Amino acid sequence: MYKLFISMALSPFVVMGAEKVHKSSIKRPNIILINMDDMGYGDLTVTGAQGYSTPNIDQLSFEGVRFTQFYSSSSVSSASRAGLMTGCYPNRISIYGAIKPETGIGVHPDEIFISQIVKEVGYTTAVVGKWHLGSEFGYLPLQRGFDEYFGLPYSNDMWPYGYLVRPGEVPTDRVMKRPELPLFNGNKIEKYIKTMDEQNSLTELYTKYAIDFIRRQQNKPFFLYFAHTMVHVPLPVSDKFRGKSEQGLFGDAMMEVDWSIGEVLKAVRETGMEENTLIIFTSDNGAWINFGMRAGSTGGLRDAKHVTYEGGQRVPCIMKWPAQIPAGWICNRLTSGIDILPTIAAIVGGKLPERKIDGVNILPLISGNKDFKPHDYLYYYDQKNQLDAVRDERFKLVEPHLYITYDGMLPHDDGTPGPRTKAYTDWALYDLRRDPGERYDIKSLYPEDVERLKQALDVMRKQCGDSNMRIKGGEVRPAGKVSR
Repeated sequence: MYKLFISMALSPFVVMGAEKVHKSSIKRPNIILINMDDMGYGDLTVTGAQGYSTPNIDQLSFEGVRFTQFYSSSSVSSASRAGLMTGCYPNRISIYGAIKPETGIGVHPDEIFISQIVKEVGYTTAVVGKWHLGSEFGYLPLQRGFDEYFGLPYSNDMWPYGYLVRPGEVPTDRVMKRPELPLFNGNKIEKYIKTMDEQNSLTELYTKYAIDFIRRQQNKPFFLYFAHTMVHVPLPVSDKFRGKSEQGLFGDAMMEVDWSIGEVLKAVRETGMEENTLIIFTSDNGAWINFGMRAGSTGGLRDAKHVTYEGGQRVPCIMKWPAQIPAGWICNRLTSGIDILPTIAAIVGGKLPERKIDGVNILPLISGNKDFKPHDYLYYYDQKNQLDAVRDERFKLVEPHLYITYDGMLPHDDGTPGPRTKAYTDWALYDLRRDPGERYDIKSLYPEDVERLKQALDVMRKQCGDSNMRIKGGEVRPAGKVSR
């Protein structure tokens, strides 16, 4: 099922611009992958957030590398997480949008997850938090290479009670056709979350479990996938942080998550593991801005979650690994969540899947080789296999398509979603170096680049299809489907 991946992880790297050359005797590191939910490009103080602070996450960036051109593989949860775990564009493996509860859909068992790769070479593995890659038994984490699982199988708004449940209330009106929200421990449901008070405790519960897992790992390396439920609406926040920010519940939730990450970093430091622990911090997609003050910021990028303009998929990413990554530098190279799997495989000396993946090993880049160019092109898929755009390190070409947009629509500040609308775009070319907000179509100025990028789109259409052009790809693999 696998092919041998020749790892460069234990080879010496000359760090450009740094004072030290890392030795070839580095042991396999512990790995902590932190994935936020609906956190936008502008939601950290290091990226311009106001009204609250995120000192622990900011410190990660000072001690490692911060990526400015990093993309989730989709603008929606399940698809993005599928790309993160498998190294594939999610449409290649037929995962689209957000998987609803009890649909029988999940990532196909033949697809290989990061957890399976590291487990095969001796890692202990755990996932804490939101899963959202299929809620039926066969799709749960313990069947995908994880030794431990504590968290929710999908988003915290996928419960019957909607967005307006208040602390102290026991809701009785089932305003959505959804099952009760289960909290899993392993393969078993530990309890059902039925009130906002119970949701308010999630970040603290997750953090305690994650710290306990870290402290129990003394004899062999570990992989912890910490997938926060926050900052997804309805924004549960504990009493310790409620009202602490100047940005309402959203700012409170960001402060609590920053506290959580600080506690994880403290546990790593106190157990003597800091030097050889790789920490990766990112988000599954952009901010869900029609929730107004209950949502985050795209940092001035166009549109948001559910959309393939920059605000939907360009997200923060920070990596820290003192034994290997030079501290305090900014990476402007084109990178993506699909690169995490092949990079981790290289670091641990693991094996890549036999099946084709789309990600690239960026270990040379994070180790300081700033001339390393991972991608010539990255692609933007939306909806059910709709290929919307392609970009290189400068230009982004958008193809004609109908899309959801938040432009011109007034968000709601009461905890409910504001309206969205639909719009149509023709071919458009944007210079993301000068115009990251994608406001000025310059295709008439650069016809040769338009044709080059159209050819790149043709290559991907042949592989994975494009519903905009009514083309079925020749390399699309099926999702898992459980008969109900």
